[in-house]
Amino acid sequence: MLKRLFDILFSISAILLFGWIVVFSLVVAAVATNSNGLFFQKRIGRYGVTFTIIKLRTLCTYTDGTISIPRVGLLLRKSKLDELPQLVNILVGHMSFVGPRPDIVGYYNSLQGEERLILQLKPGLTSEASLKYFDEEVLLQQQENPKEYNDTVIFPDKVKLNLHYYYNHSILGDIKIIYKTLLRYIQ
Repeated sequence: MLKRLFDILFSISAILLFGWIVVFSLVVAAVATNSNGLFFQKRIGRYGVTFTIIKLRTLCTYTDGTISIPRVGLLLRKSKLDELPQLVNILVGHMSFVGPRPDIVGYYNSLQGEERLILQLKPGLTSEASLKYFDEEVLLQQQENPKEYNDTVIFPDKVKLNLHYYYNHSILGDIKIIYKTLLRYIQ
């Protein structure tokens, strides 16, 4: 109950404080991607129930089926500004500020035994795992087989970190993770 109250108060505060950045970034994303600027995708939420995550669109899809990432899209991804619309997901209760990042359908389906405890947590905007793999896209680009590396190294490590969070989460711990996240953006 305290965590939900924290999420509501801080998401409202963040929307009021950073709303202008979201609107500006939305306009930039819309122009750069020739779209409405928003990206909606089904993700796995608490108890394995899917929900629609909101992000800023960073990809251009052309009529011939090709996909590209404009420079502004790369900037939005690198700065994580594309994640700011998830403040709405937090406000409506699909997400929390801190918790395992919501994954696409498929990965969380493979969780076995104790690993499935992660699904009892509300997905978050940030976590220890997302901090550790802050530059995950860059790391994957450096691999000979990115999917295999993700499946055998990154995803299992994220599961371990998220299980650790499951057993040890607290409001004070969440505040520390938020603080570390803010420091990461400042660097």
